[in-house]
Amino acid sequence: MLESQVMELEKTQEQQFDERVIEIARVAKVVKGGRRFQFRVTMVVGDNHGKIGMGVGKANAVPDAMRKATERAHKDLHPVFLYGTTIPHESMGKVGGAVILIRPASRGTGVIAAGGVRAVLEAAGVRDILTKSMGSANVLNVVQATFMALDQLKSPKEEAARRGKPLEALLPFWERKKKNG
Repeated sequence: MLESQVMELEKTQEQQFDERVIEIARVAKVVKGGRRFQFRVTMVVGDNHGKIGMGVGKANAVPDAMRKATERAHKDLHPVFLYGTTIPHESMGKVGGAVILIRPASRGTGVIAAGGVRAVLEAAGVRDILTKSMGSANVLNVVQATFMALDQLKSPKEEAARRGKPLEALLPFWERKKKNG
């Protein structure tokens, strides 16, 4: 009886995650007899409340690759600092030739991003953000650069304490304007 309750609890916890397939690519390995084809699946998993992970899975069939990617993404889950529906400050991530710039945006702006960047940010729970993708358009590098930019975000409370300033002094400019005037 207890095992079935544990299994049911695990299923409900897994259902809380937002799983998004970013790319399904057919890759080839050249061997003596010709080419061996496999499928590579890139997937992002998030809880829409600041936890996010990425996984890449390869297999001879797409469902197996998706399963592997999902498992790896769940193992890779790590927290991201958010401020309400946006991020606390500007950040930039660079992987290979792909450069991603993310900026906080005022409430109601929406997610101004495309492709893999949008999937990553929405899975993380960001609802208002401005992004700019520069350099390479390689999907894998763009997604990893987005993760790097999110990993560079600092907690507003910890940063305010470190600088010896009140939290209000570190808020995005539109929040300061509301509080002062």
